[in-house]
Amino acid sequence: MITTSVFDLFKIGPGPSSSHTIGPMKAAYDFVQRVSNLPADQLAAATELHIHLYGSLSATGKGHGTDRAIVAGLLGWQPETTNPDALLNLLRDPTEVYPVQAGHKVFPVNAASIHFERVRYDSPYANTMVLTLTDGSTRIASEEYYSIGGGFIIRKGQPDESANPVSVPYPYSTMNELKAHLTASGLPLSEVLLANEIAVSRLSRKEVNARIDGLIEAMHKAVRRGLRHKGVLPGNIRLRRKAPALYQQARSLAQSADSFLIFLNAYCLAASEENAAGGIVVTAPTSGASGVIPGLTYLAKHHFHYDKTTLREGLLAAAAIGFLVKHNASISGAEMGCMGEIGTASAMGAAFLTQCAGHGIGAIEAAAEIGIEHHLGMTCDPIGGYVQIPCIERNAMGAVKAYNAYLLASSGSPGMQKISLDAVIKVMKATGRDMSTKYKETSEAGLALSATEC
Repeated sequence: MITTSVFDLFKIGPGPSSSHTIGPMKAAYDFVQRVSNLPADQLAAATELHIHLYGSLSATGKGHGTDRAIVAGLLGWQPETTNPDALLNLLRDPTEVYPVQAGHKVFPVNAASIHFERVRYDSPYANTMVLTLTDGSTRIASEEYYSIGGGFIIRKGQPDESANPVSVPYPYSTMNELKAHLTASGLPLSEVLLANEIAVSRLSRKEVNARIDGLIEAMHKAVRRGLRHKGVLPGNIRLRRKAPALYQQARSLAQSADSFLIFLNAYCLAASEENAAGGIVVTAPTSGASGVIPGLTYLAKHHFHYDKTTLREGLLAAAAIGFLVKHNASISGAEMGCMGEIGTASAMGAAFLTQCAGHGIGAIEAAAEIGIEHHLGMTCDPIGGYVQIPCIERNAMGAVKAYNAYLLASSGSPGMQKISLDAVIKVMKATGRDMSTKYKETSEAGLALSATEC
């Protein structure tokens, strides 16, 4: 049963990767809180703190800033309140030592404390990190964490939440079950989703609406910053930002038939470039895909002039699709390839547009299905481990596909769609399982091998 909050799916935090930045930051923060509660004699005996990264966290963690995020988490920083400039300054000097306070004890941590392991590790998830306290030779405390995409983490051995699920008025695990609730209740999709959100987050309707408005504004702030900021993005690729020039081009061609797409591309690139620079973005559903829905919502507000209520209802529809993919497949690039990130974002964006335009659940489902279907098999092969090539342009392409999926789904009878959303999510999961690990955020294949040309 899906009991994920809208505010867990859409998180505010620093780029460039929710699974490699936000997730590890949260895990490191959690570890410090746990070891702070160790018996005094154990904590007194500990002298060293080590972090071991495996899988995609090891393969592309440097380019994603995983090491900086871990230090930030150990220092007590939280994603939603992190200063991105301060985060980028961490570990600039690899010899600098950071004091990590755990209870009454302070542990010295520097770049040498973080180990990018290249050995295969027996783990149920691709992104695994192990944090350990030792006295130099003996392990005193250790925790294993999995970063499963979108900033979500799991700690090994934590209680299974499905054993004691949150009670929601409209429980569902599939689109078919969600549609059954709509039919039985006679309520619109937004009301069903809002009722569940109130139960999960324990907020009032007014509070939920205000927080959704805040999410949309945070997305639009990223777009606006990206439209202003020029120059070169961090990292060895030396990739120049394109969004400001593209935006000016769109304005100069305002009467052209192409201007609509150029504006959309500019908005998506703007947010995605901010993410690549380590700026504050909203996971939608991941940081790597944080340009698709911000670009579409910015377009919807400033070009279609939708009001706040319509935008909220659209974002709830998008969230429903994100929930279904996360629950029944994965939104992690390290597990699904880029179809798990951009594919899901495109499907969510298609649902957003279809809901905002006033279409029913049949068209919303069809739009989301089309969005995923035409991202099946998309690899995650970032050059140099940076969320830049092909990630930034891929956000714009995902938004354009979302818009076309909306057009296709709303132009005829949704019943003519032969493939259901539930079916395509199953195919997505199977495809991710069959895909070679090299194409899952490891920078070991595909476009990543073009690094020498950059």
